[in-house]
Amino acid sequence: MDVFVARQPIFNRNKKIYAYELLFRSGLSNIFPEVDGDMATSSLLSSSFFTVGIDKVVAGKIAFINFTEELIAKGTPQLFSSGKMMVEILENVEPSAEMIASCKVLKEDGYELALDDFVYAKKYDELLYLSDIIKIDFRLTPQEKIVEMALFLKNYNCKLLAEKVETYEEFEKAMELGFDYFQGYFFSKPEVLKNKDLSASQVTMMQLISEINAAEFDVESLSKLISQDISITYKLLTYINSAYFSRLQPISSINQAISFLGEKGFKLFASLIITSKLAKDKPDALVKMATVRARFLELVGNELNIDSSELFLLGLFSLIDAMLDRNMKEILKQLPLTEKVKVALVDRTGELFIFIRLIETYETGNWIAFRYAQKKSGVENQKLSDFYFEALAWADAFD
Repeated sequence: MDVFVARQPIFNRNKKIYAYELLFRSGLSNIFPEVDGDMATSSLLSSSFFTVGIDKVVAGKIAFINFTEELIAKGTPQLFSSGKMMVEILENVEPSAEMIASCKVLKEDGYELALDDFVYAKKYDELLYLSDIIKIDFRLTPQEKIVEMALFLKNYNCKLLAEKVETYEEFEKAMELGFDYFQGYFFSKPEVLKNKDLSASQVTMMQLISEINAAEFDVESLSKLISQDISITYKLLTYINSAYFSRLQPISSINQAISFLGEKGFKLFASLIITSKLAKDKPDALVKMATVRARFLELVGNELNIDSSELFLLGLFSLIDAMLDRNMKEILKQLPLTEKVKVALVDRTGELFIFIRLIETYETGNWIAFRYAQKKSGVENQKLSDFYFEALAWADAFD
């Protein structure tokens, strides 16, 4: 059985990643109507904790995982470490006496509880006293109701999580209301699209990307380009000596690192390092997402025997407008990308756009749209899941 696990970041008030919620689907036939909540969570746990390894999926952060009433009653959460998991109680769970008793046992065993898609009703009072985090949907819940619940829930010893936060305005509103955690893709969009001027360092970084990708593969000249910035040199050597490569002998010079990676590998990775510097004032998750996208699409390109370096850059620069808070079309005028890549990123059309949709729908767990993109791309189901986990591991090696 194919298991699809995507992750969605959860931020604290400083826009640092606090946890990941794991989004699950098993198989892609008929968009999973036959998969009930118990089977979904059981397969997710098996895949994440046993098959893949939970640390690989959530990079050492806490994993938010949905549990049905039946799984909680069976004691399923206790099969896994309390320090690695937030037990997320679905909104359709009835707070019966049996359910309350099961939650008390979880608390006694050191587990933390989150109430998903919460809308207050008196029947939840006892469960509220046991809960550590209350999740409120910013899209489905009327604003006046959100304000009312935010004030009311201050009476309880719990923290508030705003989910489906898709704009910076919503993020700022949730901050004003006293929310502690934030979930959604607000961080992957430009804060202000007003074509503000790039800083001198950003202009230098953009020029360096162009120079590296345009240069002939001459180790000495490429080494001189990279040596302009000590932090880029450090990143390159740290990556090349990371556990991802499992090297017996460390590489200690830029020349060695360039030779080891080869022309394609070096140019792509140098582009990645420099792009990450462009987003130094942005949430870490933005660079992480761009890194995962780049590697995921590179693997797709290898599988389909098409230009994988083109797909790598497609993924890498798919969030460049959010990194620079500028219009995508204006940014891409300064980058050495093919017309096909530019059409996909600016117009969201053309032959490469389906690959953007492929990774976007996987990230968000939009499995209906993902199935369409998967069929159009022609990549097998299970390989896409494998590529995603490989991309996560690669992105972690880059940190």
